[in-house]
Amino acid sequence: MSDDLFNVFVDNGLVFAFALIGAIMFVAYLISRYLTRGHVHGSAIAIVLGLVLAYIGGVHSGGDSGIADVQLFTGISLLGGAMMRDFAIVATAFGASMNELKRAGLVGVISLFVGVILSFVVGIVIGLMFGYTDAISLTTIGAGAATYIAGPVTGSAIGASSEVITLSIAAGLMKSVLTMSATPFVAKYIGLNNPRSAIVFGGLLGTTSGVSGGLAATNPKLVPYGALTATFYTGLSCLLGPSVIFLIMRATFGV
Repeated sequence: MSDDLFNVFVDNGLVFAFALIGAIMFVAYLISRYLTRGHVHGSAIAIVLGLVLAYIGGVHSGGDSGIADVQLFTGISLLGGAMMRDFAIVATAFGASMNELKRAGLVGVISLFVGVILSFVVGIVIGLMFGYTDAISLTTIGAGAATYIAGPVTGSAIGASSEVITLSIAAGLMKSVLTMSATPFVAKYIGLNNPRSAIVFGGLLGTTSGVSGGLAATNPKLVPYGALTATFYTGLSCLLGPSVIFLIMRATFGV
């Protein structure tokens, strides 16, 4: 019976992957509600649990795809692959419109560009600290510092190595987790208590999952405003990373 059940899970890997992610999210939100009293959002806890499982899977299998190298969890590779990532980007973009962005006013637009450029600069500095000096690697890591979606999109477009793309995703995930976790604690000190400040907050940080999770733990009514500019932030990062910023980096550091 156990062998038959195992084969069913393997043969329906993507369905099982969705079920597994759902179970992890369920546990994460229970931990958030009862152990942190909502101060740490469930999404942040879920990301940490996912990273721990990926590490355990990688150590157990000796592979390079984390838990997806374990036969039972091969569906995770499709669920977390480029196809689903690009679908998520398109789906997120369809949730926003230029008219709504205009409602954010000039301050929302300025926060977008300031946030994207600042994140790229921080990411480039991190890349230099890790010993990378070529334009492709630095641009990819800079894009990852903007958001873990822009990192692989930019890296794939300009030909970065899998190692660098992985580092860019790690940088973006760290930013997302820190944003989710820290937002409820710093909100009152930075005046994050109204739609306008939420719009600026989303534009400066840009990580949609981090901003949405952090605002949900702070004040759920602010989530749409922060997610609005954070969504455009992701698109802007994916647009500028492999084009304007890469050309600037190539002119500065060479190929």
